[in-house]
Amino acid sequence: MTTWLHDQRLDAVHDAVRASGARTVLDLGCGDGDLLARLVHEPQIERIVGIDLSLEALRRLRRRLGGVDEQAAAHVDLVHGSMTEPEALPAGFDCAILIETIEHIDPERLSAVERSVFGVMRPATVVITTPNADFNQLLGVPSHRFRRPDHRFEWGREKFRRWAQGVAERNGYGVACSDLAGSHPGYGGASQMAVFERRWGL
Repeated sequence: MTTWLHDQRLDAVHDAVRASGARTVLDLGCGDGDLLARLVHEPQIERIVGIDLSLEALRRLRRRLGGVDEQAAAHVDLVHGSMTEPEALPAGFDCAILIETIEHIDPERLSAVERSVFGVMRPATVVITTPNADFNQLLGVPSHRFRRPDHRFEWGREKFRRWAQGVAERNGYGVACSDLAGSHPGYGGASQMAVFERRWGL
């Protein structure tokens, strides 16, 4: 994946978070914090929590935040934890983000992620991105392989949208899906995004 494609994805998610009006944001699977490092400068956001299973990624992110303005970084917390364990996750956030994260989870564990994020935490907005398998041949990825060896699955646009719609219907959310980083007439974009909005009163 090129830097341009990655930047396109980050731009789209950043725009979705800003449009949601969220003041508190939970970045699930934050990794090295490419989006978190952008959000820390967003004036509307009062608190950000990044969660990741990788201690090394969190160490790199802490060092990265060391170069950020002290006042801006003061409202950021980093937590070592799993998104499949809701009792360990902070609650009460306006927005949860999962950027290129779900494909690293065994498919049979996705229901646990759904319960944690949509059933227990229930933020007003959830933004999820994942690679678009339909686009893989344009990237030279053979049909028998994933883009990265640590991916557990990769979905095309139809399957992702069916999954997103099912999650939304089961949990009282509306959802809008879109292509990211490209708009090929047959294959869509390199990545795909679902923005879930909790229905009023649910």
